[in-house]
Amino acid sequence: MKIVCIGRNYSEHIKELNNAVPDEPVIFIKPDSAVLRNNSPFFIPSFTQDVHYEVEVFVKIHKPGKAIPVQFAHLYYDEVGLGIDFTARDLQNQLKTKGLPWEKAKGFDHSAVIGKTFHKDELGPQPWKFELHKNGNPAQLGNTADMIHGIDEIISHVSHYFTLKKGDLIFTGTPSGVGPVAPGDKLEGTLCGRPCFYTDIL
Repeated sequence: MKIVCIGRNYSEHIKELNNAVPDEPVIFIKPDSAVLRNNSPFFIPSFTQDVHYEVEVFVKIHKPGKAIPVQFAHLYYDEVGLGIDFTARDLQNQLKTKGLPWEKAKGFDHSAVIGKTFHKDELGPQPWKFELHKNGNPAQLGNTADMIHGIDEIISHVSHYFTLKKGDLIFTGTPSGVGPVAPGDKLEGTLCGRPCFYTDIL
């Protein structure tokens, strides 16, 4: 199982990090060792002083696909969930300044919170609204209608470079409102009003 992530897919998030708007989906990958399930706590790694939360809708691929046409992309996933792409922002900025890949800042152990999934028919047609609360207060409010590249376009684009396999997850990008975490924080995510995860920061 691999976790394919899409960066810079919400315009307001692009603005808050002073990035350029991409012409096509920005892709990076997290290894399976990045997965954090079952509402387990997240331990801040020793190599960073600035870990940020990024809440994201993800889809779970349920059959293999390669070079999938956009019009058929919806046939390759049934389950939708909400997760967190934890990012070591200080390390990422160092790597970006040097023109180096982001993997150490994005793919470290337990950097991908995987919340509860729902059948897409249960959620109803898009757009889907999602929220992240930090210590009981709203931190990120998102809506899939605001994506620069939609889910079907993302699946098609990714599949032209990486064969998608059953069980693969695609994180579809984060809206604005990303920010740091500290020991003692609690993060809770909801998708279309349905609880998906809670994570204690240690």
